[in-house]
Amino acid sequence: MSELGKNGEMITGKRKPVQINAFALLFFVVVVAMILTFILPAGEYNRVEVDGRTIVEADSFKWIESSPVYPFDMFKALHKGMVEAGGIIFFVLIIGGFFGVLKATGTIDVLIATMARKLQKREKLLIPIMMLFFAAGGSLMGMAEEGLAYIPLLIPLALALGFDTITGMAIVLLGAAAGFTTAVMNPFTVGIAQGIAELPLFSGIGLRLVLFVVVYLVSVIFVYRYAMKVKKNPELGFYGNYDKSAADKLLKSNVRLTTKHKLILGAFLLTYVVLAYGVIKFEWYLSEIAALFIILTIVVGIFGKLSIDNLVQNFMSGSAALITGALIIGVSRATLVVLSQGHIVDPMLHGVSEAIKHVPGTISVIGMYGFQTLIHFILASGSGHAMLTMPIMTPLADLLDITRQTAVLSFSFADGIGNIIFPTAGTLMAGLAIAGIPWTKWARWVLPLVIIQFVIGLIAVIVAHAINYGPF
Repeated sequence: MSELGKNGEMITGKRKPVQINAFALLFFVVVVAMILTFILPAGEYNRVEVDGRTIVEADSFKWIESSPVYPFDMFKALHKGMVEAGGIIFFVLIIGGFFGVLKATGTIDVLIATMARKLQKREKLLIPIMMLFFAAGGSLMGMAEEGLAYIPLLIPLALALGFDTITGMAIVLLGAAAGFTTAVMNPFTVGIAQGIAELPLFSGIGLRLVLFVVVYLVSVIFVYRYAMKVKKNPELGFYGNYDKSAADKLLKSNVRLTTKHKLILGAFLLTYVVLAYGVIKFEWYLSEIAALFIILTIVVGIFGKLSIDNLVQNFMSGSAALITGALIIGVSRATLVVLSQGHIVDPMLHGVSEAIKHVPGTISVIGMYGFQTLIHFILASGSGHAMLTMPIMTPLADLLDITRQTAVLSFSFADGIGNIIFPTAGTLMAGLAIAGIPWTKWARWVLPLVIIQFVIGLIAVIVAHAINYGPF
């Protein structure tokens, strides 16, 4: 589910935190948008509906009378942004509530402990199997902050098997990020971006599955090679706040997967089968998926033998954990409200399209990918990033003859890769704090993988453009 509910925290070599408040940053962006409505001329394109989606008529741009947005209207835009993004905001809160109930049953914790014991004497399988678990969570559920709870479990396990703290941290973070980046069915990134682009939900899944395999394998090889070096020469490792004795509690745990846990896992897997069928066959979107997760929440509560009061309380707690990220979505939308009211979005699109209309499409799509990477450094929230950029990238893609699906792919890759290195990524910084790893040390270690993944993403968007990755 993308950095929802976290503000970035930068940690220097002396671990002196510098807070980067997402709301303050977004409000600054809204203020800048308001100022631009006084500076930039207003204009608009004609928009027509073709095959159920709204597209821009490329030759229809015209200048119109300026309509600047005044400060009081800017503050009104904050509320309007919340209202316009209401469907997505409440969808996020429902998913958060489900995770709260799932967590209360202890199923995931028991599953992790069980797998740890089974892999105790087969340490070479630990990295690929556990990273696949977290990658699936990142790709199907948008697992991000949820993974933080498992860092204290995986680090002791990694230490017990002869690895180090960085290995344990990487299994969780890089595993989840591999899935989050390729976003096979991530409702918080691809789901939101495709909704804005008016694409069928989770369409184009074939290429994303291929990319999932590629990015997962690259990440596993990167972590595996490092872990084996540490196992051979422990002095090469970094151990942070942990020591090997901390692994005993996990490996000697007596918890077992009971019938209750197996039923919950079965219901969870069945839900994703139904979800995939509904999306493909009946073109389900947010309301249907939200309804499915509400049903799953009730089923999990029953199988988990939670009382009604306990189920509701844990649902509310899970929703509350994502309220910050949900509100970020609304504030991000306010920027578009201000730009739209000032009629300066279309002049921006017109200026960019005129400037690069004679540039080969491949160069344009590379530029789009680079722009999304830059934006993610500033706004390290997957859903907020989508809400801020896709309303502009969608018509720009139309004007540049780039498919909307390619525009979504450039967003999802740029968004996911930044999560493993940018100091503005709240989940990364929280994980490093838990593990006791300085950001500078982590950044140096992970940089080669970031470069490799960035190149994979670059090749992916170029190929997507070449094959007219669609349906449109």
